[in-house]
Amino acid sequence: MSADHPSPPPGPRERRQPEAGRRPPGTLRIGTIAGSDVLVSSSWFFVAGLIAVVIAPRVDQVSPGLGAWKYVAGVLFAVLLYFSVLLHEISHALMAKRYGFPVSAITLHFLGGMTAIEGEARRPGEEFAIAVVGPLTSLAVGGAALGLWFVTPDGLLQLAVQALAGANLLVGVLNLVPGLPLDGGRVLKAGVWRLTGSAHRGTVVAAWGGRVTAVAALCWPLAMEAFLGLEPDVIDFVLAFVVGLFLWTGATAALSSARIRRRLPALVARGLARRTLSVPEDLPLAEAVRRAREAHAGGIVTVTGAGRPVGLVNEAALVATPEERRPWVAVSTVARTLEDGLTLPATLHGEELVQALGRTPATEYLLVEGDGSVYGVLATSDVERAFRETDPRG
Repeated sequence: MSADHPSPPPGPRERRQPEAGRRPPGTLRIGTIAGSDVLVSSSWFFVAGLIAVVIAPRVDQVSPGLGAWKYVAGVLFAVLLYFSVLLHEISHALMAKRYGFPVSAITLHFLGGMTAIEGEARRPGEEFAIAVVGPLTSLAVGGAALGLWFVTPDGLLQLAVQALAGANLLVGVLNLVPGLPLDGGRVLKAGVWRLTGSAHRGTVVAAWGGRVTAVAALCWPLAMEAFLGLEPDVIDFVLAFVVGLFLWTGATAALSSARIRRRLPALVARGLARRTLSVPEDLPLAEAVRRAREAHAGGIVTVTGAGRPVGLVNEAALVATPEERRPWVAVSTVARTLEDGLTLPATLHGEELVQALGRTPATEYLLVEGDGSVYGVLATSDVERAFRETDPRG
């Protein structure tokens, strides 16, 4: 399985930007490809062991007398199979980077892999290309392995080539099923987007396709007996439940993401800005507050003698300062230095605005015009309130 496109954008309260060098818990970093970390989930080791146990009897048939080494051969088969999954994910990553999207990590887990692509496709063609290249890569690997199978001598090597061919052809076909979070769902989204001009509608259609696919996966064990004459066992039901749950959860997340993204265009930094008062760094806090009230300003910026902005007064720190102390402390004592990420263009809106807030979490930001002049102060609380007010459910 492959759920390899961006997660839904965070709401204004969410902060998903990890610290440098951090990785998700339960993962092991095994290297870097094209500037992106390659991670292995701890669940992969369970699956590798399961594959080793399942394939061990077949290894014993092909090459009897290996003893416990047959399980080692099984683990090596698992590594080979997941290497082909890695190729699938790398193709997604390279195509995304071709269109200018950063790729933070590629993760291998028990259901396959996931490529974390930052940002959303801007056009249907980008969505289609990034999605379809993965299944095509799997089909190409499967086809090449199938060709090698005919010329590979009997033994463990032929067994490995056979497994590689079968697994990749199966992964390639299943990932083209038109339902999110599968790659085929992204292809369906791109098609509906192209026909209707609405990415939102494309996501909704593809997400419902994913839900239908999830129900079909749950019913698969019953279909085995009805159409193939095979009696399902406990493992068939467990796998059907796991896959169905995975698909249903991914499709539901896509629907939630679509609803959130539909509300994002209403967030415009310029329209949410507060009037700003610029004051010297050494001005007494009480005087700065008095001037701000007179000017009906909702934000205070500290500036140098040359007028260069250097700090933003933190509203919470200001409120926490007793009024009797305010005449004796400088306004700079309750101001946050304007480090990178706290100065934003006043033109930001929608998803770009939310991503900018997520990169550098803060309660206030300084908005500037294209020429560097101060436009106003943007408070995170104002963005959150505006986001809630756009909720059609009220």
